[in-house]
Amino acid sequence: MNTPTAPDAVVSSVGRTASVTRNTAETKITVQVNLDGTGRARLATGIGFFDHMLDQIARHGMIDLDIDCQGDLHIDGHHTVEDVGITLGQAVAKAVGDKRGLRRYGHAYVPLDEALSRVVIDFSGRPGLHLHIPFTSGMIGGFDSQLTYEFFQGFVNHASVTLHIDNLKGINAHHQCETVFKAFARALRGALELDPRSAGMIPSTKGSL
Repeated sequence: MNTPTAPDAVVSSVGRTASVTRNTAETKITVQVNLDGTGRARLATGIGFFDHMLDQIARHGMIDLDIDCQGDLHIDGHHTVEDVGITLGQAVAKAVGDKRGLRRYGHAYVPLDEALSRVVIDFSGRPGLHLHIPFTSGMIGGFDSQLTYEFFQGFVNHASVTLHIDNLKGINAHHQCETVFKAFARALRGALELDPRSAGMIPSTKGSL
């Protein structure tokens, strides 16, 4: 994992929105989220396919998402993808707040032609990633498929969620990756919904998450 020597992070949040700026020697990133949005996205990471996947999170998660990243793409996409995951995780964590009234759990199955993926998420307060995606290609356009893991690991560590991702079927790597991101978005949407039957309550018998 990338460990920046002197990051400059600025975080602010109002309601179920948050803005995070994270600057390191490798990336300069600003992320803004609105968890109660309409799926609007403004994305500029410098990696076209990655922007396409982030757009799936916004559209299918019904999250308004603004991401601007200036990364060291002259090296490769690793720092950009990982650090966007980190910063998005920080923003979601801030926007969620103390999780009162949250459904907490979400899951989704999403197909795309021959591909099928399942994602299950828990806003547990305990970071944990369990990911199985047998990609059939190392590259998808200009995106290294291995960086899918780095994105979700960064998100999990900083959103403090437990996340299970399984690509169950797939021949085309584009389809495999897209079903993963769409299923993640749908699972995230379900977990982030507010449950009117538990308004003001922490969704845990411990009384905190």
